[in-house]
Amino acid sequence: MRFRFVEEQRGAFPVDRLCRVMNVSPRGLRAFRSRPASRRQHMDMVVLAHIKEQSRLSLGSYGRPRMTEELKEVGVDVGHRRVGRLL
Repeated sequence: MRFRFVEEQRGAFPVDRLCRVMNVSPRGLRAFRSRPASRRQHMDMVVLAHIKEQSRLSLGSYGRPRMTEELKEVGVDVGHRRVGRLL
């Protein structure tokens, strides 16, 4: 979370100052940049792509409960909390 904040704000403030304020090391920030996405992040991206597609097909009218049912019908094994978090 801290590294992501530093990445988002690095255009507005110097990186070394952000690292000091957020109490992270510049070396840790470099490691964060080169680290691949975790399995959960990867699966979230896949589910999010399905959610966006289903939302496009429903003209944006589906909420969390209906979207969860649509995804299950398509074959995506997902719960309503995850769909709510990603919506």
